Amino acid sequence: MTTPGPLRLLVVDDQAVVRLGFTALLDSQDDMAVVGAAGDGQQAVRLAAQLKPDVVLMDIRMPVLGGIEATGIITNRAAAPRVLVLTTFDLDDYVYDALRAGASGFLLKDATPEEILHAVRVVGGGEALLAPAVTQRLIAEFAARSRPVPPPNIDRLTPREQEVLLLVASGLTNAEIAARLCLAGQTVKSHVSSLLFKLELRDRVQAVILAYESGMVVPGADARDGITRT
Repeated sequence: MTTPGPLRLLVVDDQAVVRLGFTALLDSQDDMAVVGAAGDGQQAVRLAAQLKPDVVLMDIRMPVLGGIEATGIITNRAAAPRVLVLTTFDLDDYVYDALRAGASGFLLKDATPEEILHAVRVVGGGEALLAPAVTQRLIAEFAARSRPVPPPNIDRLTPREQEVLLLVASGLTNAEIAARLCLAGQTVKSHVSSLLFKLELRDRVQAVILAYESGMVVPGADARDGITRT
């Protein structure tokens, strides 16, 4: 049985000092290896194709080609890497667009080293991650700008799956959902996988966006208390 190699990472930021800082942090871990660094989105697109990283740490505001456009190009390719957006601003207008472009999550640049490493491992493991301090407020703000549209295939979900979807949209982890619903962790994981498949969603990030955009969760409210059932 072979042991999987370290996560291959591509660091993208237009500030050299930031690239060096992230590279030093990530390369210090036995399960991570930075295989490349880019100073703009155009370089990121090229290096992602050449180096085939597992995770791309993507800045948003960059010259030549921005992080949103680069994320869209990278994630639309076959066998695409996961993209973790790193932003300076907790209400950056571009973060929401980056999630819709295919990012698997976002994290603030002032996160602790431990939080950054955890985020990379979560995203590298195939899960999605959203900065809990800002996610609900951010997505609710932008979702409120558009008219709610009932999600297609929502009738394919069982009542329990709809309940789990609403709790996912509130930012709860599988463990927290399990505790709230008095279910086993593996049961919750199965429900999440099933609802993502039925709704044709890539990951939890898309599920959160769908829940807000469809009006299933009331924009601007704490999703734990502001849930609208359909």
